[in-house]
Formats: sequence, structure tokens, C-alpha cells
Amino acid sequence: MEEIKFHNSISSITKDSWNKLVPEDDYPFLKYEFLELLEKTNCVGKDTGWHPAHILIERNSIPIGAMPLYIKTDSSGEFVFDYSWANAFYQNGLDYYPKLVSSIPFTPASGPRILCDEGESPDKIFSLVLSGVKKLSEENNISSWHVLFPEESDLSIFKNKSLSIRKNAQFIWFNENFSSFEEFLETFRSRHRKNVNKEREKIISQGIEIQTFSGSELNQNLMMSFYEFYLSTQLKRSGHLGYLTKEFFETCLDKIKENIVLVLARDKKLDALIGGSMFFKDNKNLYGRYWGCSEEYDCLHFECCYYQGIDFAIKNKLQRFDPGVQGEHKIKRGFKPTLTYSAHWISEPNFKNAIEDFVNKEEKHIGAYVKATSKYLPFKDL
Repeated sequence: MEEIKFHNSISSITKDSWNKLVPEDDYPFLKYEFLELLEKTNCVGKDTGWHPAHILIERNSIPIGAMPLYIKTDSSGEFVFDYSWANAFYQNGLDYYPKLVSSIPFTPASGPRILCDEGESPDKIFSLVLSGVKKLSEENNISSWHVLFPEESDLSIFKNKSLSIRKNAQFIWFNENFSSFEEFLETFRSRHRKNVNKEREKIISQGIEIQTFSGSELNQNLMMSFYEFYLSTQLKRSGHLGYLTKEFFETCLDKIKENIVLVLARDKKLDALIGGSMFFKDNKNLYGRYWGCSEEYDCLHFECCYYQGIDFAIKNKLQRFDPGVQGEHKIKRGFKPTLTYSAHWISEPNFKNAIEDFVNKEEKHIGAYVKATSKYLPFKDL
């Protein structure tokens, strides 16, 4: 007999129980160590809008399936925008929050969401999870459940359970077995190739040196230098401290060093670090996540956040580089418009029908957007 259990902290689940369910491709954001790190460093939990409620499915007290789950009291840090849905609820005298989200906080990176033990059926695990979510929602007046950035291969499971499928687009770089950045640039039309080379040459002409660190090359001093850039840039842009706390940067190397890549820029004249970017990686993918600088330098953002990421992916034979959401300027730098997905369960039947209609209409616009923006890719054969 299966049991459905909700946990208000990943720490109430053993590391081995959770990690044995995580796929072997080492997707970093579902690892026990990463989710625990978010909790231990107060990136999620009290006063953050993200309250853990992770689902574990057990048979005879043995974990056979799981999904990440958070109770959300706002829509911050999700990157699948549903503010119009919340407004529609309120205009009809209903509360949209709290809601449930199966996602990685602050991380719009597609990956596994249904975790299964070997030999277990994802469809069955999801059915059990859905029944638990419905019960939890009914008992706590929760409006909805949202599975954000799942893999395309799981969409049929969500559809079969009558969840509404929403599409969006991000710009992703794909490695076509390139041996070098130069070989990648050879796929560009001449004008676009020259533009990229000019941007990279500006880094050299400003006397900036770029260094990349990963795994055992990382140390606490490097992480704290980057944190200062991250904090400064967050304050300038939004006036808040950012999603990640100082404690996160202080302790992340103890937990997930093997998944972190740090790009740092040094002004050789000043002999001082001036900015950089932070990536995560697994066996197949690179994920661009955070950026910061002390001063504005021409093209530094492009170099640290895009070109260095592409270069790292090529050198390490990674298949994809996901630099994060939005930013049509990525297209001319070789990032292809690519569909991403989310799945939505709405407790109120009338709103379920309205949202189903919304996502169906929106899908046509997303398809047209991907087609239109693809015309601006820089490649010779397009």
C-alpha cells in the first residue's frame, strides 16, 4: 500500500532516500544537497514566499517516488508569469494565494519533476501525487498547483490527468559537436561573426582578463568576491538583495562544488576583479544563473554571461547551454528560440475552463513568436 507524505523541510527526508530517485544525469537543482542548501541558508522558508512541502511516495516505508513542492504566497521567483490569473481570481472574490508550485526556486531551468525509483511507473507516481495535492488543497483552501519547467517527455502524463499545458520560449544554445568557439562562429554569416568578434575584442582592448573556475579550482575568496558583484548589481537593478543570501555563497562549495562554474573578470591595470557570472552544470548542460559587476564595462555582460558559457560548454563537451529567461539579444549570438513548458491544475472548475482556454490561445502566439524570432538567427543556413 502506498502512502503520500508531505514534508515541510527536505531535512525531514534522508539524503539517500531522495537522491536515489534523482535521475543519473546529475541535474543539479533537484539534488538533495541543493534543496537543503536553499533551506539552510534561508533562501526559502520564512518570509521568502517559498514554503517547502515536498512530496514523498512510500510503499512499505520505502520511498518510490517524489516531487519538489512549495506553498507559494506570491508569484515571485517563478518565471512563469500568472499575475493575470491572480487578478481574475480576486476580481471574482476568490483567493489565488496560497497556491502550490512544483519547481526549483528562482531557477527557470527545465528538468525532471516526477522522481521515480527504478521500475516504477511515472504515470502511477504522478497519479498518487495528484491525489495528495487535491486533498491538501481541499483541506487548506489552496487554489491551484503549477508544475514549472518540466521536461517535454512528461507532458503526456500531465495531459492525461487533465492538467492545462502552457508553452513559453527561452533562448538555448545547442552544441553541434563544435571543437572550438571559432568553429562555432564559422556557422555564422559574415556580418554577425564580425559583430561577435568585435564584442570580444572590446574586452581585450579595455585591459580585461577573463578566468573560469570550476570544481576544485573554486575557493571561498572567489565565491565571496562574486557575491559582492551579485549584491551590488541586484541593489542597482531592483533595490533588493537578490534571491540568494550571503550564507548561500558562503556554504555552497561545501555542498555542490562540483556543479558550480564561476567566470570572473579582472581589470589588469587596477589588478582587481570587476565582475563575473555564476553558472551551474551537470553531465550534459550548462545553466547560466547569476551576474554582477562593480562598474559598467563595454560588452562585459555578453562576454561573462554568454561567450564564456559557450566556450566552457564546447571545451567540456556539454550538449546545451541555457543562459536563463528572456533577452532577445541572445538570438544574434547563436541562442535558438526553444519551447519550454508548465502544467497547471486549478481547483475551481470554472477557472480551470477559463485557464485552459487562455493557454490554448496563448500557444498560438508562442508558436508564432518562435517562428518569427528564428528568422533573426545568425547562422548561414537560415
